[in-house]
Amino acid sequence: MANIIQTIAIYAIPVLLAITLHEAAHGYVARMFGDQTAFVAGRITLNPLKHIDPVGTVIVPIAILLVSSLGGSGFLFGWAKPVPVDIGSLRRPKQDMVWVAAAGPGSNLVMAIGWAIILKLLLIFGMNEPFFFEMAKAGIFVNIGLMALNLLPVPPLDGGRIVVGLLPHRLSWQFSRVEPYGLFIVIALMATNTLWFFLAPFYRLGLSIVDLFI
Repeated sequence: MANIIQTIAIYAIPVLLAITLHEAAHGYVARMFGDQTAFVAGRITLNPLKHIDPVGTVIVPIAILLVSSLGGSGFLFGWAKPVPVDIGSLRRPKQDMVWVAAAGPGSNLVMAIGWAIILKLLLIFGMNEPFFFEMAKAGIFVNIGLMALNLLPVPPLDGGRIVVGLLPHRLSWQFSRVEPYGLFIVIALMATNTLWFFLAPFYRLGLSIVDLFI
């Protein structure tokens, strides 16, 4: 039980920061391109309470950590309450939505690098406290995992919205019709272990970042 509590404590801050900045980044970039919806809703904020989804932010990550600590397997992931975006309010809806969608995974990449820098500073200054060392490594992998999952080219994930914005209009419209089934597609990919083939290169990137900074 002590190990489970310690594991949750190590991952709590990285997970909260990862999802909070991910969602805030969507809203901030949407506001840059003319959509005030997230700003008016108070979602362009670093207050995690504004973004927490009880299931995706708390229950699912903790359940995965519990299974992993008991010898199971699975990559850590979760989600927050989506930031509201009114595509019609963007100056160039189709093109601007690409940047709005990319902002979330982009923020996770920046955070992964930030945690790697923290990891390096801990080593430079001889602060070899295992708890903080493991938290920094968790920060890298949580953000790499969230970035990878969201870049999956399946609407309504960010990667799917990026693809919709980049495709020609006719193909874009046809591809966007997949959105109501997106969650089921992701679940099917997870159930068949196919999702790992997409995520594995990103996790290797996480390992490379850790190796580079240690």
